[in-house]
Amino acid sequence: MVTTPVRPAKLRDAAEAIQGSTGLRVEIIGGILLMSPPRRGKHAGTVRHLRERIGARLPGLGAYETSSVALPGDGDDYATPDLLVLPVEWEQQDGWLADPRDVALAVEVAPGPSPVSHVATKAAWYAAAGVAAFLALTPRDGAWMLYTHPRDGEYQGVLHGKYGEPVPLTAPLPAELDTSGLPLYAPRR
Repeated sequence: MVTTPVRPAKLRDAAEAIQGSTGLRVEIIGGILLMSPPRRGKHAGTVRHLRERIGARLPGLGAYETSSVALPGDGDDYATPDLLVLPVEWEQQDGWLADPRDVALAVEVAPGPSPVSHVATKAAWYAAAGVAAFLALTPRDGAWMLYTHPRDGEYQGVLHGKYGEPVPLTAPLPAELDTSGLPLYAPRR
């Protein structure tokens, strides 16, 4: 992941230009442009498995890829998680930034060699935004972290588990999310 500082008034313009010219996924997290390369197959496979496992059990909610959520009070700060669980009314919206109060769950799959810093940065951002629950998966070591109950910019609840152990979700989500059989990245050489 590459970070690039830009003057605050031009962040969204810069993000859109970079995304349009390079195809990189671009987010603005805490006033910094974060760019990620296209997802590798196992990353995309993890997201597909999660969407299928969550999506079929969500009355009134849908699991969406490539949807973004705004940081309240800052129109230039937004995140685009791998998966976002929102009310199905999201499909009728003309805007592209979801309200964080509508997000039942944001899911991020750590992209590679530095999952700890990636997860910590995203957890802090989602807590500050007031997203109800954030699930981070690290296919490098087959682990998950569930962050819940944001208050005063921090998550009050944090659970850790390994692939194969179910993630205990909170209402309005299904009771558990099965993590067995999720793809793992090959060991580093």
